[in-house]
Amino acid sequence: MPDPTPIATDTSFTLRPFQNADSGAVAQLVTDAMRGHWTYTPEQFRESADPLRRHLVALHDEQVVATAQLSPFGAATPDALRLDLAGDGRAFTPLYLAVLAHFPAGFTRLLGVTREDFHEIMHFFHAAGFRNAWQSWGAHLDLTAFDPAPFQPLEERLFVAGYETEQLSPDAPDADWDALHTLYLAGIRDAPRNPTTTPEPLTRDDLRDTVRREEAAFVTRWRGAVVASTRLTPHGHEVESEHTVTHPQHRGRRLATALKVQALAWAHAQGYTHAGTGGTVLNLPMLRVNTRLGYVTSPMWVTWERSI
Repeated sequence: MPDPTPIATDTSFTLRPFQNADSGAVAQLVTDAMRGHWTYTPEQFRESADPLRRHLVALHDEQVVATAQLSPFGAATPDALRLDLAGDGRAFTPLYLAVLAHFPAGFTRLLGVTREDFHEIMHFFHAAGFRNAWQSWGAHLDLTAFDPAPFQPLEERLFVAGYETEQLSPDAPDADWDALHTLYLAGIRDAPRNPTTTPEPLTRDDLRDTVRREEAAFVTRWRGAVVASTRLTPHGHEVESEHTVTHPQHRGRRLATALKVQALAWAHAQGYTHAGTGGTVLNLPMLRVNTRLGYVTSPMWVTWERSI
């Protein structure tokens, strides 16, 4: 259990470890900090005995007004911890200093992620000496106005060249799942990435189970072989694109564009009204694909870095 003793007090705020009773207030602070981009529930915030995780809150007049969480960033960056802040920006500096006072050994970097229009957090990371290290983009498409007709000549040219697109059946044979996983690994290997866009690779069985459980997968075949794929994950009225990739020997033919057209047409027919996607700004080919399809980019996500 965390030590309930207050860590530090300045003229405005009292800092102490997070307690389960704070979960409702913290969920609201984090939801507000995300500007409604995501909604968080109290159940997502619980005390932890993990020494690599630290969660503090700042109180003003006995009310929780800010929060700071420190946690491992992920398997792709084993030397880095992530700092997440939300709430009253005036409390960020004392929270940050309190986190640093108990920084776990064995880590060399501290990373923070925020959107460029979340000004209070952007200002803090800049003022605290973090480096604006990587940028990622998000984009959205209004599916109610999506028209696949302009892409029909492209699809016809590809069909004549031997390419055919289909939705992958959940009951597809093992050979198709093997091919999909091989293509998936090639995409992870070849795609430009940064710490926030580097996924932990799925095994072949995990990929198959994920698609069957919560996604719709679409593939392009050439002479029967799977040479391109994209996946959609439904969220309410929106679908999110996951990992669009083309086999190296078949790149440059606009297969990704034609494949995503078919996937988006399916989503529109299913009644979804919006589509989302994203990735690192270094992935210029995919940025071009989504621009052709009519996606509108959102403010960038920025990953800040500081050596410890």
